[in-house]
Amino acid sequence: MDYKDYYKILGVDRKASADDIRKAYRKLAMQHHPDKNQNDKKSEEKFKEINEAYQVLSDAEKRARYDQLGSAYSDFRSSGGRPGDFRWDDWRGAGGSGGNVNMNDVFGGGFSDFFSAIFGDAMRSSMRTPQAAQGYEQEVDITFDEAYHGAVRRLQTNGRKLQVNIPAGVKTGSKVRVANAGPDGSDLYLMVNITNEGKFERKGQDLYTTSTLSVFTLLLGGDADVETPTGNVKLSIPAGTQPDQVFRLAGRGMPHLKDPKTKGDLFVKLKVQIPKYLSSKQRELIEQASIIKF
Repeated sequence: MDYKDYYKILGVDRKASADDIRKAYRKLAMQHHPDKNQNDKKSEEKFKEINEAYQVLSDAEKRARYDQLGSAYSDFRSSGGRPGDFRWDDWRGAGGSGGNVNMNDVFGGGFSDFFSAIFGDAMRSSMRTPQAAQGYEQEVDITFDEAYHGAVRRLQTNGRKLQVNIPAGVKTGSKVRVANAGPDGSDLYLMVNITNEGKFERKGQDLYTTSTLSVFTLLLGGDADVETPTGNVKLSIPAGTQPDQVFRLAGRGMPHLKDPKTKGDLFVKLKVQIPKYLSSKQRELIEQASIIKF
């Protein structure tokens, strides 16, 4: 049996942080995902290998045990030992947490003999526990727009093709349950990650944004176009509005997860844009106004 270098597979250093490992996995998984490489056996195998590496390195216990194995294997090879003579039996069924097993092979993956030999017993043990039966997870990336309006993802698991609806109002960390879609027929949970929240900051169901307006609009008043998740709306600006003043647009925030028809509010902070160039007439009028005491 050959030793698998999971760090090399993900292209990260052995001292890489959990965040670095996650970023490397997501980049490679997106590149080699079966949906983008249909009928490409090489990419399919690479995808399985990437998922297996992440399965180990994203789990603190598995990673610690794997690092111990790697150190022992490296010392063995450095001393002239042949791969076939390494005592793999000393490491069989070692380590790994039980609950919340991150089964990244739900898109048709599967584990290598190396993984099964080192972590197989721990995996089988965790799969028999009631807690683990509720813990199969798979990350899914969606855009902010999809989080606002809802989204659909298509999965292939256990020989079945499934269409999963992701409801409007989810946030990063939300779990979407897919019944009986786990590797052993248990439930699968899609862990939502919103990739581009863009110019909107979210606090609960309320959204916060900024809008930059001309200084003349703030001084004189008028209508301004303000961006919302559903498109631009007209906002009436009273004369004399101050910079950083906040306007509340009721019902323009994120949908509530349990009641999508009910939405939070959108809060718009106004920023002022000072013109770089003025006509002589504009300069004259501003200079006249500057001598007026308020």
